[in-house]
Parts: sequence; structure tokens; C-alpha cells
Amino acid sequence: MSQVNFEHLFTPLQVGPMRVPNRICETTNTINSSMTPGMIDEHFIAHHVAKARGGTGWIGSETWLLNVPFPPETPDEIGLSIGCAPHGAAYQYPAFAEGMKKFVDEVHAAGSVAIVQLTQLTSAWGPSAVPMVGAQSYTPHVLTEADIEFCINTYADAAAVAKAVGADGIEVHCAHETMGHSFLSPVSNRRTDKWGGGPTERVRFVVEVLKGIRARVGDSVALGIRISAQEFRQGGYDIMEFREMLYAIAETGLLDFADIDTGHCWGAPSYVPNSYYPHAEYREAGKAAKEDLSGLDKKVAVLFTGRINDPVLAESLIKDGYCDLVGMVRAGIADPEFANKAREGRLGEIRRCIACTRCIDEASESLYIPYTPMCSINPVIGNELRWKDQYKPATKKKRVVVVGGGLAGCEAARISALRGHQVTLLEQGKRLGGQLLIASRAPGRDSFEDQVYFEENEMKRTGVEVRLETKADLAAIKALKPEAIVIATGAVPRVPHDVEGLELPHVVYGWDVMTGVAKTGKRVAVISQEDYYETPVVADFLASKGKEVTVFCKNVHLGWEVARYSLGMVIARMESLGVTTVPNVTLTKVDAKGIDFVSAVGSKTSRFEGFDSVVLVYGAVAQPELYEQLKAEGGTAELFLAGAAWLPRRMAEATRHGAHIGLAI
Repeated sequence: MSQVNFEHLFTPLQVGPMRVPNRICETTNTINSSMTPGMIDEHFIAHHVAKARGGTGWIGSETWLLNVPFPPETPDEIGLSIGCAPHGAAYQYPAFAEGMKKFVDEVHAAGSVAIVQLTQLTSAWGPSAVPMVGAQSYTPHVLTEADIEFCINTYADAAAVAKAVGADGIEVHCAHETMGHSFLSPVSNRRTDKWGGGPTERVRFVVEVLKGIRARVGDSVALGIRISAQEFRQGGYDIMEFREMLYAIAETGLLDFADIDTGHCWGAPSYVPNSYYPHAEYREAGKAAKEDLSGLDKKVAVLFTGRINDPVLAESLIKDGYCDLVGMVRAGIADPEFANKAREGRLGEIRRCIACTRCIDEASESLYIPYTPMCSINPVIGNELRWKDQYKPATKKKRVVVVGGGLAGCEAARISALRGHQVTLLEQGKRLGGQLLIASRAPGRDSFEDQVYFEENEMKRTGVEVRLETKADLAAIKALKPEAIVIATGAVPRVPHDVEGLELPHVVYGWDVMTGVAKTGKRVAVISQEDYYETPVVADFLASKGKEVTVFCKNVHLGWEVARYSLGMVIARMESLGVTTVPNVTLTKVDAKGIDFVSAVGSKTSRFEGFDSVVLVYGAVAQPELYEQLKAEGGTAELFLAGAAWLPRRMAEATRHGAHIGLAI
């Protein structure tokens, strides 16, 4: 049992007319949990209400996307392609309100408050003809007075629906490429009329929206804004301008709370900071806001968010005056029960977010159709209803042998044991963790080891017998007389067979470099045939040790498959370390003096010289051999092939695969 004394985190807070039961907040995050796009279905309710039942006091769920004043002739694909609702918004449909009412009622039944966020997320409209996002190719149509009035009224209309369904609070989204943000930013708002000007003039649109909402819903619902404390964009507002703007808005007496984060929409740091960034790095913005607003006649609660995954840290932020409420979205995705576990002193049972950002990244750029939410370390996310239906004690308790202690193997063992099976896990290494142990060696990836600690703790808690430094073969497995066998033997680095010169001593593999098996010289060429995180992790590991690193990658830029919220942070990290990238090339030959390439899309050849070492990052190849041997021998035991031993993919796929096998045994 933990000895942490949470004096502040689990105390209630009055926010305007709303009493929040504790200080832990699920700030609004559009993880796209509904299987019925635009509607509130049972999947949406299961995902977000799980956090309320798990002890999170403030449930922001997912944003309400509002309509904007498109001409009726405008094709819908214009709106869809830039993330706006051209000819109607979900809140205008009775079925949406019915689903939302059911959701709010369930949040209340769990003892939490429900907040509705209102968003006009668009790049087609703006205060000036300046793109809201640097990566966006649209230059917006400039809003007329009539258009602005339409937008203000739309917020008020949506707020009335939010009140009708029983929402406790309404948040106007004024950050992250929204309409409110475009008026607040000096980059995108260059108007010379009453809607533009200096920091205290650019707030007019936000203030008028808040006035319109108050006129419609009165004082019975808490009202606040989501605002970024710093844009981190060329020409964007800094923290001093943020303080001016927030004070000017709060001075009107319209606000009950301010939800503050910091960061860029597409660049670095993102407002969804990944593991490269310290926990709560920009907490001073929260403290500054609290100090600025403390002298107002009306109390404004300050909510701060920005990579906070630990309840002890959350407690200290409140205790030390950085904020009144703490945004902990990804903490609740990784473990919806984390708040209850913390309050009950079960800190060792918390599955801590590792800040890989896949959950939010993937919601913005889905790899799967239909899309379901994804967490790299929590297999239940996106599968809540399946787990509710299938997770139950085993009808027959079996002896289960799991071979391999990576994510897939650990999750198969953990779920099997929780369901009542007698589980033995065989791992050839000195520790559980598999490839997580490799990844966690890189700077900015040390948090990945948190999941290793979680699995180690869970093996003890659930009674799994773990045998480390054990080489599993047919005889060792048979000696345990298993009734079910899970082969989770992982993968090994892929060796290309169409490249000359790989036998040379200065050619090594990324995994071997990361584990210390292989050393490199000063000038290193990293040859990449994978487009996700493995290449930048290897490059980071080397560059942080003072190596001069050049990455040769097969696509048009490094990290081609890293999604929008994280890509900018990855590229910025490489730039800060002096890593050079050569895109669009495929390795053909290595010799003592240099390396030869051919264009990845054409026939142009190129040669580079002067490297001391060549490091290959070519992805991985599955190791199913033990499974195939067991399958060929036959026998009565159930036999499963799990994770990368079946197909090398990413963490989430391995976690889900192993856990679902645990459900099936």
C-alpha cells in the first residue's frame, strides 16, 4: 500500500455552479470512440464513462464540431477535407441529443461531471487570408460581419442543446486551429476593424461567443474556454500576450474556468507532448494564470494539462499553486481506473501512459477502417464492449505456458492468470519487456520502461510463475504438461538479401547498436527501410552520444508513418541533434569506402563516402519456428501464436493480440 497522502487531488472544487468531485480531468479529446461517426453510441459511452467509474471527476469526452457558414452550393467534400461541418452539425440532430443525454446521465450516475466542448474547427474560414496551420494548403475565405454573427449564434445554439442534455459545463475551444484560436493569434488575425488589433482587442470574438452563450443558457451551467498558453509558431503569441488575452476575457465576468495547454498544432512542441518532453513542462503557464486571475471579483478555476500521467505529480501541481484542476487524458486512456487506484493506495497497479501519443495520433490519421481507438499498452481501449462481454472467469482452469516475455507474451499471461488459469512464463532474457527494453534505452524513451515495471508487478500480483534466462524448447515445454501454449517469441532484425557488402565489419544492425552488442565509429550512416519510430530512435541514440549521423530513408521524409501530433516533435528532435536526412533512396551496395543507392521511386543512382559505420534499420522478421515445431508434433494442448512472432507490427497490436489470446484460453 502506498503512503502518499493526497491532500488536494481528491477534494471537491466549486467551479461556478458546478461542483467537481475531485481535481482529475479528462479534458476533451476526440479519440473517435463512436462506431457511428458523428453520433453518441454505446462504444462512446463505454469508453468515456469507464473513466468516470474509474474515479476521474471531470469528463470532457469528445468535441462538438459546429457548422460554419458555407454557401449551400458548396460540395460537402470541402468541409470534410478540412475538418468542418459545412451544411449541418451533429448537435442539430435529435438522435445525437438523445445519445448525449444517455451519456451525461451515466457520467452523473458514476459521480462525475460532464463538460461539453464546442468547436468550429476550420481552415476554410478565418479572420484574415492567412492559413491557420502552416501545413494546411487552404488560404481561408475572410469572414464578413454576417459570417461572424452566424458563427457566434452557432455557439449559442449548440450551448442550448448542451444544457438541455444535462451538461454541467460548456467549454469554448479557442486553441488548436479553431475559429477562436484564429482570432486570438496575431499570425492569422490581421484585421484592422473591431475584430483585430492588439492582444486585448483580438479577444473580441471569444468574448462575444461567451456573451451569446450566457444569454442563451444563463448561469446554471459552468462556462470556460480552452486556450493555449503559447503558440510556438513563427509570429505567434507568447506567454505574456496569452496572459493579457486571458485576463481581458476573464475580466468580463463570463468565465468560470480556463483550460490551459501549451503547444503547436502540427509542429513542436505539440499540445499533445510526447515522451521527448518533460512531465508538465509548461506548468508555469498555469501558475501565471492563477496569479493573474486571483484578483478578479469572480473566481476562475485554472485547469492545466500537458503530459501529466502520475497522480503524485498531479497532487504536487495543485499543492504548489500551478493549477486548480489537472488534465490527465492519456493517463485515463492507459488506465481508466488510475484515479481509484491512487486514492486506494494501489499506485503499483497503475498502468502509466508512456507518451507514445498513438492514441491521439491515430484518431487524427486512422490506419484502420472502420476506426477504433487505440492504446499501445491498454488492450481494452476501443474494445470496451468486447471485454465487457467476454472477460469472465475461465470455465475450466488450465495449465498455460507462455514462451516470450515481450508485450504479447506478458499480456497473454496476465489475462490468462486473471481469469484463473495457472500460468508459467518462460523468457530467455534477464528481464521481461522484449523490444520495450531496447526502445527505452534511447533518450526521450525512458518512459517505455514504465510498462515493463507494470508487467513485472502484474506477474507477481496475478501469480504468474516467471522463469527468466530460460531457453524454451520442445522438451522444456512438454515437461510443464501444458493444456494451452502461447508462443510469443517475437522477431529479429531483417537482413536484406539484395544488398552487396553486408558482411563487412563496419556494417551493423540498429538493435545491436541499441543493446551495446555493436559499436560504431564517429560518422554513422543509418540506412532505414522502415517509416515509423525505430529509425529516429536509433538515430537519436547515436547522435546523443556525439556521433555524426546521416539517415538515408526510403520515403520522402523521415518518419513517414508518424502521424500529425508527433511528426513535428520527431523532426525537431532530429534537427536539435544535428541529424541529417537523405530521403527517397534504397541501399544497393556497401564497400570499404562508401555506400551506393538507387532512387526509391526511379532509377537515379548516388554514392556517399566518408562513413565509419553503416547501421541497418530494416524492420523485423517474425520468429514462429517453435510454434511450427509444436504444431507439426500435434498434441492436445491449445496452441497460439502471438504478437511479433506472428507479424511484427507495433506495440498496440502486440498488446491486443496477447490479451485477446488470454481471453480465448
